[in-house]
Amino acid sequence: MTDALKRLSEEGVAIWLDDLSRRRITSGNLSELLDQQYVVGVTTNPAIFQKAISGGDGYERQVQELAVRGVTVEEAVRMITTADVRDACDVLHPLFDTTGGRDGRVSIEVDPRVAHDTEATVAEAKQLAWLVDRPNTLIKIPATRAGLPAITETIAQGISVNVTLIFSLERYREVMDAYLTGLEQADAKGLDISRIHSVASFFVSRVDTEIDKRLDALGTEEATALRGKAALANARLAYQAFEQVTSSDRWQSLATKGANPQRPLWASTGVKDPAYPDTLYVTELVAPGTVNTMPEATLEATADHGEIRGNTVSADGAEGYARARADLDALARVDISYDEVVQLLEDEGLEKFASAWNDLLTSTKAELDRLAPKKG
Repeated sequence: MTDALKRLSEEGVAIWLDDLSRRRITSGNLSELLDQQYVVGVTTNPAIFQKAISGGDGYERQVQELAVRGVTVEEAVRMITTADVRDACDVLHPLFDTTGGRDGRVSIEVDPRVAHDTEATVAEAKQLAWLVDRPNTLIKIPATRAGLPAITETIAQGISVNVTLIFSLERYREVMDAYLTGLEQADAKGLDISRIHSVASFFVSRVDTEIDKRLDALGTEEATALRGKAALANARLAYQAFEQVTSSDRWQSLATKGANPQRPLWASTGVKDPAYPDTLYVTELVAPGTVNTMPEATLEATADHGEIRGNTVSADGAEGYARARADLDALARVDISYDEVVQLLEDEGLEKFASAWNDLLTSTKAELDRLAPKKG
């Protein structure tokens, strides 16, 4: 069952689980995934927590205690979610130690409603790092325009970051620049930059979903031939950008001081279109020094029938990157704007996370009200 996952790991891909719940921790399931399925990290987002907490399994006692204390719903949500992340960090801590901090990580996101406010994002990041209080936490910061200086400032303070909601190649390069600037500032402050880690979450499947929808609306033979190509091309060109940055003099200067590369993380790897193989965004995005965070269904599909054929991103070098560039350039010939699509996806991603956050607040408030001490 795990041969494919073993091969994926041997190819230099860190397998992270894109899910977390209290039940998964307390049942021992998370430990089993680490022991048997080569999982070495966990990512979360507001939608994942909304699903877990609204399910209620394992949360009632803590919610009841919070209700007795009369805390606000905002405080309750933070206490509940950081408790899960803290416990997951403890489960993964041995991996954190054995990989020198590279893996064994658990991510938690800043409030998505402040994604366009730099100062509030930095304050959230600091508060979350303090609340979780584990060295193997990654604070997730959306890659909005306002998020870029927040990434720099958070890194400069020695807090490790998972940059999320990256869709465009231009924004990805800005994210890498923000990380390097943060490392340079941390180094200037005398911090040990070898202790700072980061991943850059480059979203995959949503790109195909949006572009395929537009291609289908066109319905031409030329448009149909482009279905399912954009997301992989986009990700492969992102890896090329990563290679370029990590071979630069600027990076090498930091590396000599112990800096860790900001690994590309393939996010949104669950296949949305049943016409595509359910392991598409795993088997076609194998490259050393990357992370693939998978929903459990994708993890199981890869373990069951994933075909790992070695490096499928950079093995062909310049020729492969040229093909990827040609696939993206072909969109303009059918009047699909890459820039418009990636901006739309960023906006929609933030809206979805904010909506999930509001749903989480609503369901948590209902539970607090239900379990609050009866008056009189």
